[in-house]
Amino acid sequence: MRAPPSSGERILVIGPSWVGDMVMAQSLLKTLRQRQPDCQIGVVAPGWSQPILERMEEVGEVATLDVTHGEFGWGTRRALAKRLKGRFDRAIVLPRSWKSALVPFLARIPRRTGFTGEQRYGLLTDRRTLDKTALDQTVKRFVALGLPPGADLGALTVPRPRLRVDSDNMAAVRQGLGLSSRAAIGMMPGAEYGPAKQWPLRHFRELAQRLVAEGFEVRVLGGPKDAEAGEAIAESQQGVHNLCGKTRLADAVDLLADCRQVVTNDSGLMHVAAAVGTRVQALYGSSSPAYTPPLTDNATIHTLALECSPCFQRTCPLGHTNCLVQLSPQRVLQAILASSAELIGRG
Repeated sequence: MRAPPSSGERILVIGPSWVGDMVMAQSLLKTLRQRQPDCQIGVVAPGWSQPILERMEEVGEVATLDVTHGEFGWGTRRALAKRLKGRFDRAIVLPRSWKSALVPFLARIPRRTGFTGEQRYGLLTDRRTLDKTALDQTVKRFVALGLPPGADLGALTVPRPRLRVDSDNMAAVRQGLGLSSRAAIGMMPGAEYGPAKQWPLRHFRELAQRLVAEGFEVRVLGGPKDAEAGEAIAESQQGVHNLCGKTRLADAVDLLADCRQVVTNDSGLMHVAAAVGTRVQALYGSSSPAYTPPLTDNATIHTLALECSPCFQRTCPLGHTNCLVQLSPQRVLQAILASSAELIGRG
């Protein structure tokens, strides 16, 4: 953790704990930099997120806070606060939990901004009321915390996340994994939130088979937890690569940038793909594209908008997940081919 330069306001952002939310947090960082070009920004975040934050030009330093989900981690938080004490003028707390506001409080950062929640009255000095009507998207809520109190939320502008791509690492990873130079389609079958956000694996597999027949290479990406799902898609399919659990997060960023398009559930890697400029075919079931859309104009949203969706549940309350089961591979294939033809036409 390096000390920020002394010029400009020193701002510490307490980051979220999910990949997609961390990508969306860059919209706040961009807002801060637009308003104060000389500000210095540090981010408190889990260690896994450092490869994402290192790809954001706005981030001057990352202060790692590694506590497991549900863990209080008093000693860890107190030790981090001690290292940060006296180094920042303002803190912005993105999560709404009580624990997330502890580090800036213990570090005695003079101004501490966040939404009211979980009895944080003594921990925050600048408490904001969450207007869910005006701030109807997660990213808008992040950006709003970077504006002055009483700012016109109706005039809110949201800068798009943009992650830096390492072309040298991209080439090295592609070679190391034995990938071809053919036009590639990425597939992200995982979704940490739960199965109600996951397109059926049989649909992914059928789509992969059709894409290979159209001349594409298919790359299935995800973490170690997605390895079994990746194998279900790739097994015995020439030209389909199961890369789940075989790449670092930084490698996934570059491999997604190397894909022509991606087919993805509403997941963290969806937001990564959008932030590197890749065409996104986004699949929505229990969640809503109105609340957590891919932050790009280069996306096609696939949702059936059934009467029972979005339900925002981890598992389907009705037991059928028709909002995704009835979303056919043929529909997604047609969208991919149409987008590919459009790109070729532009070229």
